[in-house]
Amino acid sequence: MSTGIIIRRVRVEDWQRARDLRLDALRDPVAAVAFLEVYEQAVTKPDEFWQDRTTRAATDPHVAQYIAEAEDGRWLGSMTGVVEPAGGNGALEGDVVEVDQVHVVGVFVRAEARGTGLALDLIRTLQEWAWSLTGPRIERVRLFVHEDNPRAEAMYRKAGFEPSGVKLPAPDGLAGREVELAVLRG
Repeated sequence: MSTGIIIRRVRVEDWQRARDLRLDALRDPVAAVAFLEVYEQAVTKPDEFWQDRTTRAATDPHVAQYIAEAEDGRWLGSMTGVVEPAGGNGALEGDVVEVDQVHVVGVFVRAEARGTGLALDLIRTLQEWAWSLTGPRIERVRLFVHEDNPRAEAMYRKAGFEPSGVKLPAPDGLAGREVELAVLRG
């Protein structure tokens, strides 16, 4: 784990910091191919939205948001896992869930912390959470990465994710495709 960095699950009272990190992520230069939301939409959401979202990520047994916090209290990154039960629909149009899995979303590491291994630490923590679940027992952890985001794809591959063969059109009129990467339970 990165020196001096604490990785922990978000807490209910963190909602303002979770909101601020998300808004910073949506202003990042690669946000257009990394997130299914834009800053202009997110910034108009009321406090209740952010409070509910953070409460769910802190307390719901099927959703977990992990943050990376520096010694000085700054949040350097975050990622969220959402349980997707077999037989349901996934996150994107045409995405069908075949096994109980966790879908990784909202991955963001601040520019100053990129290349330090922090993203890998966050992924390992999220995977440990996923593999610890017993209802349902998770068989795979997956995510989608836009084909025009090679840096993110390289980081996910370094973490052990491999292409599953699933490629779906990018949503909301975004050009290109989303490529599914997954890690199977070992």
